[in-house]
Amino acid sequence: MRTVLFLCTGNYYRSRFAEELFNFRARADCAGWAAASRGIAVDLGHANVGPIAMATVKALRERGVAFERGDARAPLQLQIADLEAADHIVALKYAEHFPLMGKRFPSYVTAQEAPRIEYWRVDDVDAMTPDEALPLIEEEVDGLMRRLRAA
Repeated sequence: MRTVLFLCTGNYYRSRFAEELFNFRARADCAGWAAASRGIAVDLGHANVGPIAMATVKALRERGVAFERGDARAPLQLQIADLEAADHIVALKYAEHFPLMGKRFPSYVTAQEAPRIEYWRVDDVDAMTPDEALPLIEEEVDGLMRRLRAA
């Protein structure tokens, strides 16, 4: 099984939506692939309440994913081993996550490793509402799955 690793800052909202949606759809649309997600800086999510954002749970349910917030795991901090194990890496917001990667995982922004990370442009709640961001993530996940199938 090959792995897509979705990254965001806190592993609470955007990356969790991408992970769960990818895994739900991959069964039928992207065989041989599974997703995981991590936060580049989980410690910055001190204001997050519970294990996962309610907007994420609501959006997953609206897309047919049977997901219970009470069964959700806590956000997970990114480790070097996660980066090394992933076959494909996606960070959800270039302007936010490229600098964080440079600060916390500098070896993964070198010329040699940089091509391993695909950066999307999905803002966090400070600049984009969940009603705007989550459909954008859905479009990006669908496009990623098409590319992975074609490769």
